[in-house]
Parts: sequence; structure tokens; C-alpha cells
Amino acid sequence: MVLAAGLGTRLRPITDTMPKPLIKLNGCSLLDHAIDRLVEAGVEHVVVNTHYMAAMVTAQLSRRKAPYIEISEEPVLLETGGGVAKALPLLGDMFYVINADVFWLDGKDPALLRLARIFDPDHMDAVLLLQRTVTAIGYDGSGDYMLDPSGAPHRRREREIAPFLFAGIQLLHRRLFDNWPERAFSLVRLFDRAEEAGRLHAIVHDGEWYHIGTAAGLAATRERLSSHRIER
Repeated sequence: MVLAAGLGTRLRPITDTMPKPLIKLNGCSLLDHAIDRLVEAGVEHVVVNTHYMAAMVTAQLSRRKAPYIEISEEPVLLETGGGVAKALPLLGDMFYVINADVFWLDGKDPALLRLARIFDPDHMDAVLLLQRTVTAIGYDGSGDYMLDPSGAPHRRREREIAPFLFAGIQLLHRRLFDNWPERAFSLVRLFDRAEEAGRLHAIVHDGEWYHIGTAAGLAATRERLSSHRIER
């Protein structure tokens, strides 16, 4: 699943005329970059949620020949967790979720395949891709997680600084959403519950990671990528 419903308010005025997932890097939209990575990982069925300027997102998706894509429309924004929960009838037991405002370059092995290899459904409900804050492009924050030697992430407390941020790329099991009564909520709340149960795992990205959530982040990304050849 690709999360593409957000308003992109921090990217105004760019997002006054186009939704954030359609912003282009090297001639390709963020949305297409994400879907291309899923296809490369062997995914044949992708769900995309829509809300803001949904018709533009749908039109962009209609130009693709592969993979098979379904739209999960959100008349009211449901945040990240609510958006995935609404789309559960379209998803399998285990599925990737990618934020549409991130872009990454893989290291030695594709990040999505690394997530799949580490995922143990008997003992895990979610595996997150983390990025070192000191090497993240376009990011300015205090991080999200500490990581112990076993690969178990622990979310930072208020006023703490964490060495890793959540990269917006994850592999989830549908039972993560069991018995969650709220309609609109952040996925982070489910991660907290999984952490408490000892069923949250994470790996650290070994390539480059870019955050496109702000105008400054977009500018930093474009400047950095100008020296790279992006392979779709």
C-alpha cells in the first residue's frame, strides 16, 4: 500500500496546485517511484489511498500498465493508521506500507526485500525501516527510535534524542489492527502497542534516504540527487 491521501500542507505553495505524491524527482513522480520499488520487490497488487486532489492521483495511476492497482478513497482523512485499516479488505495477511513523501536509494540489497527476509510472522506484527538521522537528507528532527542489539526498537520519550528515524517504509501483519476501535489514528499508536507486546522489529537502511515533506527537504533532495543517476 502507498499512502497518498495527505494534504501536504508543509509543501505549500507547491501543493496548492498538485498533490504531494505527484511531485517529480528526475522526471518521475514520488508515487511512481514508490510503486516501481514495490514491483521490483515482486509485488503484483498495490493499494493507493486518496483524498486530496484524488482525481489527479487516479489519473496518474491510470497511465500505469503494471501492477494491478486498487484505489481506497477517503472522503474524510483517516491518518496513516486509519487509512490502512480502511483498506484492509483489499490487502493480504502481510503487506508493505510506504509513505508517498519519502524517496530512497538502496544499498547492497533492496530495502523491501531486506524487510521481507527479516519478518517472522510468528513473533512479529511489524518490521520498520529505520534511517540514521545524521545521514537523512531533508530531515531536521530529534529522531524516533533507539534500537537494541536484538533489533527491537524503542520509541524515544519526550525530550530525548534518538539516533534513528522511522523511514516511512514498513512491512505489517493485518493482526496489528485487531481490536483497534478508532477510525482515524496514526500507525505509531499501533507500533507502540506492538513494542509493548515485544512484537515490533526494525532494521536500519543501508542506502540513502530522503524526506520530501517540506519545501526545504524537497530542495535538499533535488540538490543531492542532481549528482546521482536515478534508476527507475
